[in-house]
Amino acid sequence: MKVKEPLAAERKKLSSGQVLFTYLHLAPDRAQTEELMARGVTAIAYETATSQQGTLPLLMPMSEIAGRMAPQVGAHYLEKQNGGRSVLLAGAPGVAAATVVVLGGGVAGTNAAQVASGMGADVTVLDRNPEALRRIAGQLGGRVRTLFSTRDVVELLCRRADLVIATVLVPGATAAQAVKAMKPGTVIVDVAIDQGGCAETSRPTTHSHPTFVVDNVVHYCVTNMPGAVPRTSTFALTNATTSFILALADKGWRCALHDDLHLRNGLNVRNGQITCRAVADALKLPYTPADQALHVSHQ
Repeated sequence: MKVKEPLAAERKKLSSGQVLFTYLHLAPDRAQTEELMARGVTAIAYETATSQQGTLPLLMPMSEIAGRMAPQVGAHYLEKQNGGRSVLLAGAPGVAAATVVVLGGGVAGTNAAQVASGMGADVTVLDRNPEALRRIAGQLGGRVRTLFSTRDVVELLCRRADLVIATVLVPGATAAQAVKAMKPGTVIVDVAIDQGGCAETSRPTTHSHPTFVVDNVVHYCVTNMPGAVPRTSTFALTNATTSFILALADKGWRCALHDDLHLRNGLNVRNGQITCRAVADALKLPYTPADQALHVSHQ
């Protein structure tokens, strides 16, 4: 859920002493990471800032929007003229509804299941976290089915599905042969494309060219889905970011990061050092704890 091109153009203007506070998604992007390090920028990522509840509050609004968009996007591409299976998500009297499989019961997956079931689809949510499945079952009741996710279950249900909405990576279930086994005209909406995609056949696409077809399966892999509804997305994101932005403006970035552990968790790059372990591990680069990079004392 990022916009790479504007940042790619603007980062040439960045220099030491400047603060960048936005979506970064550096883990799959070595070139951008190394350039931010070389320029000495203090880079704070929306997607790794945390909350007292242990959530990712600046990622959540975009995940909610992408999840809610996924069923309507899938319904559109299931239509015949768009290469889909020629089925209506809600079905019709005497005609079965479309079968929707949601991979992942997190924020995006829950919102996708809620909207898809509300549209009348036959929805199953898969997750490896029993608590997530219990939460969804309690929240959506009999409107959706929940199943513990295994490789065999994923492959079986995807073969039967009309629409697959992927909101998490599914190790062991990404092989091209699994896609090849799907029914012709099945649609994959790969919300997980920002993290590499759910299928071996997935590759990033854009709003201007959102889909491609592999083995007769329609792939929708837009990396910035909320960008299609910028008015809604802007208000949702601004509601979440305002308190952090005010703290940075009122206190200055050093004091704001020092005072707020959750904002400090958003720090990814400082003074040429990677301060987010997940990014460092993904890129196999040295990691420096944010506290050390900022000389934060816990005494």
